[in-house]
Amino acid sequence: MTLPLINLTPAGPSPARRAVLARRVRLLVAATITYNAIEAVVAITAGTIASSTALIGFGLDSVIEVSSAAAVAWQFAGRDPESREKVALRIIAFSFFALAAYVTVESVRALVGGADAEHSRTGLVLAALSLAIMPLLSHAQRRAGRELGSRSAVADSKQTLLCTYLSAVLLVGLGLNSLFGWSWADPIAALAIAAVAVKEGREAWRGDTCCTPGLTPAGPAADSRTDDCCADEGSR
Repeated sequence: MTLPLINLTPAGPSPARRAVLARRVRLLVAATITYNAIEAVVAITAGTIASSTALIGFGLDSVIEVSSAAAVAWQFAGRDPESREKVALRIIAFSFFALAAYVTVESVRALVGGADAEHSRTGLVLAALSLAIMPLLSHAQRRAGRELGSRSAVADSKQTLLCTYLSAVLLVGLGLNSLFGWSWADPIAALAIAAVAVKEGREAWRGDTCCTPGLTPAGPAADSRTDDCCADEGSR
């Protein structure tokens, strides 16, 4: 019985392309760190003035995102980024778990009887800006990370994408509170975000965030199950 041959084709970018992608990831990470640092200061300050747990939590989320982006920046600052990837993934995973824990605790506290937050125009503007900017940064970093085959870059892009969800939650929560006085809307939605953060943290811990670079089997014997990274890249 003759077994079918499995064709192996290179699945990784050339060294020159890898250098371009690594430089792009570093620039995107620097932009993410800069924006989130500003976002954290503005959100925490505005949240303290308005006694808004949601705004303060959003600001602390930005601090966590800075730590995640910094982990990727540290990885790609070395001569051999792949050798640092496991540590970077662990830092990103812990960032997700810390975010989920904080959002859960603060959401439960708000639901059982926290102080009513005041209207915050600054918070509304900040949430709207983040909702517009974060998806662009996340998409650009995720695309570069997937082509490069960097699990940590893709994991950090998911952290940035999570900020988009939190921005939407914050915008809706602050908006409903300002318009109708529904202070319970934000913590309920934030609990769903916490569940997503736990899921993403587990994937980062396991490294299930991107295709493994190298040789990809092709042909009838190839595994039909591919993760979202492979599926997205293959559709381009």
